[in-house]
Amino acid sequence: MIYPIVVYGNAVLRKQVAPITPDYPNLSVLIDDMFKTLTKSEGVGLAAPQIGLSIGLFIVDLSPLADDEPSYATFKKVFINPEITAYSEETETAEEGCLSIPGISEKVKRSLSITIHYFDENWQERTETYTGFPARAIQHEYDHLQGKVFVDRVSPIRRQLIASKLTAISKGKVSCRYKYKN
Repeated sequence: MIYPIVVYGNAVLRKQVAPITPDYPNLSVLIDDMFKTLTKSEGVGLAAPQIGLSIGLFIVDLSPLADDEPSYATFKKVFINPEITAYSEETETAEEGCLSIPGISEKVKRSLSITIHYFDENWQERTETYTGFPARAIQHEYDHLQGKVFVDRVSPIRRQLIASKLTAISKGKVSCRYKYKN
């Protein structure tokens, strides 16, 4: 199943999520459907709130970027009940966009490296450290589980400049290549 992407303005994007347990109904089907939805929408990450579910789950698939960065060819991961346990003091500012905020990209400052504790799709407990773009993508998706979106991290002046575009998205005045819902 391909889910519609929840866009900016929908209350689910602002909620703190609830953790899930191994007996969450049809979890493997949900994860598979999230990857299908991500592929169809041509993104690199998708959090459960973006499909209307307030649960502690996100996925990251960097494999579409493997032509530019061969090490991403096998980077396809599931993060269940994640917790970022360490952020590097070293930061990097780069452009970010979001499937839930189509047509807008802004420069966002994020930690260059993070350590994250989570369960994978097989409920194996993991603690891993990521650097560079993988760390950025994970931080972006992790924010969704905290009820935040990337525009919350841009300067107040930039937020003011994009306010009318955000209002338009929240009113359903948006054009994108994938199914969405307000």
